[in-house]
Amino acid sequence: MRLSVTIISVILAAGHTAGLNARNLPAQLPETVSRGIVKSIIDGDTLVLQNGSEVRLVGIQAPKLPLGRKNFPVWPLAPESKGLLSKLTMEKPIKLRYGGRKIDRHRRLLAHLYLLDGRWIQGELLKAGMARVYSFSDNRTRVPAMLKIEAAARAAKRGIWQNAYYRIRSNREAGRFIGTFQLIQGKVLKTAVVRKRAYLNFGQNWRNDFTITMSPRMMRRFWKKGPTIKSYEGKTVRVRGWLKRFNGPMIEATHPEQIEILE
Repeated sequence: MRLSVTIISVILAAGHTAGLNARNLPAQLPETVSRGIVKSIIDGDTLVLQNGSEVRLVGIQAPKLPLGRKNFPVWPLAPESKGLLSKLTMEKPIKLRYGGRKIDRHRRLLAHLYLLDGRWIQGELLKAGMARVYSFSDNRTRVPAMLKIEAAARAAKRGIWQNAYYRIRSNREAGRFIGTFQLIQGKVLKTAVVRKRAYLNFGQNWRNDFTITMSPRMMRRFWKKGPTIKSYEGKTVRVRGWLKRFNGPMIEATHPEQIEILE
């Protein structure tokens, strides 16, 4: 009964959090903790507890399975990623820690998971190369630590990092991957602010070349005390996000951890 009451209280609290937009949420919320026992595994970053709560492992993206979606291809190493999550957690008691938004639009709990021996499940998946960092402006807890673990796995070519499907793309080839989540790397040639929206341009022709863009809201919230937009000029950076087309290929940056300065 204690488990059910704990989870229900988390969901009720999360419902209030879900009503807040990203601008109202601080970067790091005070952590709250609940517990559960894992009943089943959906894929490499989603599982179900015995009380029926579905949990999305926040901060990472594992290779995807179709999960009933028509004509959706299995991403390379998706079964292996699911298998590792199962091996780590299946039928085991876990702690759920929340440091940001607690529930998503699909009513899934958004949590960092820990075994009772202290092992951090997101860290284990990243270390094995069975996931990559996938962060949001309202859920940024532990992202710097996760980026370091991901980088070590990538350098060692573990898991997904030995498969070309997940390789880091150059800014020049970004246009081939519109509609997908990618890590794009290149040198920022020029920056501009037009109608309060910032642009980091990677080519001479902003109508065709890759660009990172930042909304006025994001600039006020995340760059007020951080690096200026101009400071990115001449820097080699790596950005992660969903590629869209606005003139040329573009990624919308909503929080600083999306952009890594590599020099």
